[in-house]
Amino acid sequence: MHGVNLGTLLRTCDAVGACLAVPRLPWVPEALERGNTLHRPACVHWFQGSAIKWLAGQHNSGAHIVGVELTDESIRLADLPAARRRTVILLGNERDGIPAAALEHVDVAVEIPMLGSGNSLNVAVAGSLVAYKAAGLL
Repeated sequence: MHGVNLGTLLRTCDAVGACLAVPRLPWVPEALERGNTLHRPACVHWFQGSAIKWLAGQHNSGAHIVGVELTDESIRLADLPAARRRTVILLGNERDGIPAAALEHVDVAVEIPMLGSGNSLNVAVAGSLVAYKAAGLL
């Protein structure tokens, strides 16, 4: 929803040794520039077409898919083990979350406990927390 989040997530990916996968849409390159203060090129994987098809392909190729979403089976972020194989962290829209069709490919859903009255964290903040935990840095 807000392009600056992509640049922020790109910086986090760089910090934890990960890549950012993004759709090849006209507005995405500019969005990656906003919030990105890296002094060297970052690792970006571009994909064409449907994000659901890309996700299914990642899952079918053996990647572990971690969805950041509230579900009946979600585990707390503190209980997420460090990644031991190729892992995709799936983030949804801040308002609507991860679409049901994408949740079908998720191996584990993670929730980030919140004490305040808000419904969710900013997507870049949530993604950063999960990326650090999955990288074994928290």
